[in-house]
Formats: sequence, structure tokens, C-alpha cells
Amino acid sequence: MAIFIDSDTRLVVQGITGRDGSFHTYQMMEYGTQVVAGVTPGKGGQTFEGPDGKSAPIFNSMDEAVAQTGANTSVIYVPPAFAANAILEAADSGVSLVVAITEGVPVLDMARAHAFARDRGVRILGPNCPGLISPGKSKVGILPAQIVMEGPVGVVSRSGTLTYEAVFQLTSVGLGQTTCVGIGGDPLIGTNFIDCLEAFNQDGDTAAIVMIGEIGGTDEQEAAEYVREHVRKPVVGFIAGRTAPPGRRMGHAGAIISGSAGTAEDKIKAFEENGIPVAKRPADIVGLIQEALA
Repeated sequence: MAIFIDSDTRLVVQGITGRDGSFHTYQMMEYGTQVVAGVTPGKGGQTFEGPDGKSAPIFNSMDEAVAQTGANTSVIYVPPAFAANAILEAADSGVSLVVAITEGVPVLDMARAHAFARDRGVRILGPNCPGLISPGKSKVGILPAQIVMEGPVGVVSRSGTLTYEAVFQLTSVGLGQTTCVGIGGDPLIGTNFIDCLEAFNQDGDTAAIVMIGEIGGTDEQEAAEYVREHVRKPVVGFIAGRTAPPGRRMGHAGAIISGSAGTAEDKIKAFEENGIPVAKRPADIVGLIQEALA
């Protein structure tokens, strides 16, 4: 099993003819993801040519793409100024999951998009996220497929590159993953830690969970309390930004310390008080997971 995406995922790529969209569409097809359509306004009727003879028709709108292909998931490689409108179009088309890779989407635009999607029961992952991958089943986004393998560990992270590092460390010792999810580092995101923890807790194949947070906000503290009260599987954690100076942005728009609640120390304390062992380095995650599974 897996969470959010699996072998039944039917994907439409918004921005499929752009540089990033075309590159990553090829990679997703190569991995085995069912890319059933692309959308680029004005280029409807063309075809995207993928690897091994695979191809996908291109449509002018999401409504057309979903109606003609039965797509249930969208991934967005659209410039920041247009990304929120692309999310709105996707949420209105009938898909159940929208994965927004785009970085730099204005917060007010996302507030409008999130409200619109929520009213329609559509899940948004991101923006400013690497997407997700369920090894052996489907890849949606930009996570490197060569570092994953099938197995019992669920991974959820605010940081894309730390997701890659943690997954690589797990795979290198034979600890595969059910699904790896990058939720994104913007101040306003659609799917948070608790959403992923709930899904992993209900997934029969996930035996342990890795949760990677970073400085800024209180999402990690809220997630830690959720773990104590609701999660019946072992969870191990890592917090990035231990040495970050207060008040300085560190990589993500949401990774800024404001008062004491957003510091690494406060988050680590919350994890430990709620029974979540915390790795000092990404490489230490492996040992903690091995202990948890043992």
C-alpha cells in the first residue's frame, strides 16, 4: 500500500511543454507513472513524446484533459504568477489531488486557492514542494527515483533536499519506503505533517515513520502532540536549522524564527516530550528507525 498516490494514479501535467514540465514528465513516465495528459493553453492537439514509445495528449484546459482521460491527479510546473490559477483550474476539474511544485507563489494567491480546493474536497500538496513518490508504484514531482526502494518506512518532510538525504540513507541499508512526501516549506501549504501522519497511521504497509521538520512556525509541535495522542506506530524525527540565527530566513519562506516557538530547540523538546526520538544528523535517522522496527 501507499498514501496519496499508487499504481492507480492517473496524472495530468500542467505546464507540460515548459522546460521543467517536459523534463520531469519524461522522468515520471520513465519511472512508470501513468501520465495520461498534459495541459498547456494554446497547444491543445499536440502530443508529448516520452520514453519507450510512451506519449501523452496535450489539451488546452484541465476540463478537457480530465473529461477525456479520467485523470485523478494533477502536478503543476507553472510560473509563480500563474500557479494559483492553475491550482484553481485543477481543483475545479474533478481531480482529487493537486501537487504544486512551483516556488514563489504569493501567499494571498495560495490562501484563495486553498479555500477553493478545500470547499471541493481536493487535496493540495505544496506549493514549493518536491512532490511525492510511492516506490514501485508512482512518482509525482521531482524526487529522484534512483534513491528509493519499496519497504515499510513512511517519510514526510518540509525540506526537499533533506527528504532525499534521509531516503538515501534508509535505502542504503535496505530500509525501503511506502511513500516519501515533501510537504513544502512555504508559510501556507495544503497538506501538513498531521495529514501525512494520519494517512501513514492508517496504511497497513507502513511500519514506522520519519518526520523531518525545520525552524519556523509550530507545525512540528502540533504534529508531535498528534503523534502522542493518535499514532500507534513508531515515529522518529529530525529538525533542521539548529544553528540558524534568530530572525534570518534559512532557505524556505516559512523557515524563520519568530520568538521561541519556532526555534530548533523548542521543536526538539516537543518531539522528545511526546515520545519521538530525534536524530542529531540525517545519517542518525537510520539507527533510530532500526531501533524502532526492532
